[in-house]
Amino acid sequence: MASIAEIVKETILNIKKKNLDPTPKEYHKEFCKLAKNVNIEIDECKKFQEALRSLSNNEKKTVAEKKIETPDDLIPVLLQRVAKNNIDNLTNVIKSGMTPSISLTIDEELAKFSIKIGNSPSLIFEEDIQKEMQKFISQRFEADQKIVKQKAEDIAKLITLMSRYLEDAIDSNSKGSDNVSEIKNTLESITIAKEHEHLNAIQSQLINAALSIENEISTVNSQLQSGHTQVSALEEKIKKLEGELVVAKKESSTDHLTGVLTRRAYDNAVARIEKEYERTGRSFAVVFFDIDHFKNINDTYSHEAGDVVLSTFGRILQKETRENDIVARYGGEEFVAIIHFNLERELLSYLKRVKKIVNSNKFIYKEHKIKLTFSAGVAERDSYDDFQSTIEYADQLVYKAKRSGRDKIMLDNGKEF
Repeated sequence: MASIAEIVKETILNIKKKNLDPTPKEYHKEFCKLAKNVNIEIDECKKFQEALRSLSNNEKKTVAEKKIETPDDLIPVLLQRVAKNNIDNLTNVIKSGMTPSISLTIDEELAKFSIKIGNSPSLIFEEDIQKEMQKFISQRFEADQKIVKQKAEDIAKLITLMSRYLEDAIDSNSKGSDNVSEIKNTLESITIAKEHEHLNAIQSQLINAALSIENEISTVNSQLQSGHTQVSALEEKIKKLEGELVVAKKESSTDHLTGVLTRRAYDNAVARIEKEYERTGRSFAVVFFDIDHFKNINDTYSHEAGDVVLSTFGRILQKETRENDIVARYGGEEFVAIIHFNLERELLSYLKRVKKIVNSNKFIYKEHKIKLTFSAGVAERDSYDDFQSTIEYADQLVYKAKRSGRDKIMLDNGKEF
């Protein structure tokens, strides 16, 4: 077995042979590589590998893309993390975001979760915890919307009932006014001899009483009509509110930039599709799309150009994906689609169609024509034990496509194009 001194000597010779600058960075890379080849465990090298394994998925993705092999290169990635003294504030904001604002019900599960991240704020950076947070935020929106919908329905019922009573009252009041007018007219038409003064006095009193009642009924009728008009206006407002709730529900499930489903709406749809799969066994594939060199587009043409690219790419996916399938923005420049199929050629036809449209066109931003490609990973649900395993493998295939040159679609059966 080679000694450390021999590895040091060979490291220096290799750096010289490769005509590299003898910097600590190049030395570390070559030294750890040689030590690994001869199965010698070096603490510095081991700690670096452990640090890589502890990174988040997004950080691992950055490490793979930038081919980071030394602690010095890893520092900029770690500096992107949130400062420790900001985590408590961020945790409190997240807890507020998960708590229903209209529905006052906080279930025991959410209370326990809030205590957990309150005691250990740094947990919010773990992927499993982030998925739980997303679940509670979804539940918060659903609980609030349910309460608002219920209150709107209750108010609508009350106003409809009030409107009906007012209409009945107005109708009854109008009939009463007609009857009183008829009585007054009858009294006025009666001729009483002058010598019967006491009867004349009674007649005048009755006529005045009838006139007073007629005027009172007229005033009440006017007030009832005014009330009915106000109730009708409230009915219109309730209808408008119900319409706005429908729109709000749609907007909360649609990504404002790309027009596809949001991550939250996607999670809800996946739960439904997974239940259907368990019941019927109908096959579907998870397709992960990742736009190639998206950061370069932002850096070269501006973030506004990046938004145009995302918006157009989203519309292409939306147009080419059938109504009974779903497509969502997964995060950043990543999209995911759930595609049902009976024969594999149906799935391949969809993938080739999307690739052809993207590759044969240029995305227009102002005077610029931007050439775009994407990498994709495809995993069929019935090849895995659960949905999570399916999407994780599709994600791994995206990374594989990126590492092997990009502009590729890789399937879990080994096919690629």
